[in-house]
Amino acid sequence: MARLTAPAIICSMRAHGEHGAILRALTEEAGLVAGYVRGGRSTRLRPILIAGNLVALELRARTDEQLASATAELLSSRAPLLAEPLAAAAINWVTSVTATILPESQPYPALYAALSGLLDAVSVASSAREWAAALARYELLLLAELGFGLNLEECVVTGATHGLAFVSPKSGGAVSADAAAGFEERLFRLPRFLHASDSAPSMADVIDALAITGHFIDRDLLDGRNRDLGGVRQRLIDRLGRAVA
Repeated sequence: MARLTAPAIICSMRAHGEHGAILRALTEEAGLVAGYVRGGRSTRLRPILIAGNLVALELRARTDEQLASATAELLSSRAPLLAEPLAAAAINWVTSVTATILPESQPYPALYAALSGLLDAVSVASSAREWAAALARYELLLLAELGFGLNLEECVVTGATHGLAFVSPKSGGAVSADAAAGFEERLFRLPRFLHASDSAPSMADVIDALAITGHFIDRDLLDGRNRDLGGVRQRLIDRLGRAVA
C-alpha cells in the first residue's frame, strides 16, 4: 500500500458523493497530490479543508492508480483572511492556478517554498503593498518551473544587459529602451524589480509585472482554457488596481 505523510498546502476541494470531498494539495517532495476525504463536507472538516490552509496530510492507496484516501490535520489556518476581499482574492487565485496547471506527483520544491512564503506574507501583511510583489514573483516562477520562463536578463534584440525597459509579448524576452524605440506601445513595460534585486517596487510596478505574467500564463499555461480561472485572476487584478488608485 502506497502511503504519504507530509505537510501540505490545500489548493482545492470539491464535493464528491453525499458527504465526501476530493482535495488537491501541494507538498514539498511529492508535488501536487489528490485524495478523497471521507466526511470532508462535515462541520468539523470544512474549516480544515480551506484553500490556503497548511495541513498535516496523510494519503493511503492500495495502488498508484487508485485515488488515495486522505486525512488532514490543521497546522495553520488562513480562514480569517477570507473575510478580507483582497487577501481572499489572492489566495483563491494562487491556489486555484496551482491546482489547475501543475501535473500531479511531480516535485516542485521551489514552488512549494514560494507559495508557502506568499501565503505567509498575505497572512501577516497590513496591506497588499507588502505581498503583491511576491505574487508577481510566484507567477514568474510558475512559468519558469513549467518550461515557459521569461528572459529578463538581456535584450532579446541586441543582447545588451543594461537599459532594459520593456518585454516582448511574443518572445517573453526583455527589450532595451534603445531597441524598443518606435515600438513602445506594442511592448510591456518591464518593472525594474523583476530583474534587479535591489529595486523596491511600487504598486504601479506590481500591476505592470502582473500584466506581463498574466499574458504568458494565459497563453502558455492555460492556453485559452479555464475561462473561469481567468475571471478569478481578473477580479484580483481589479481589486489591486483599486488599491493603487
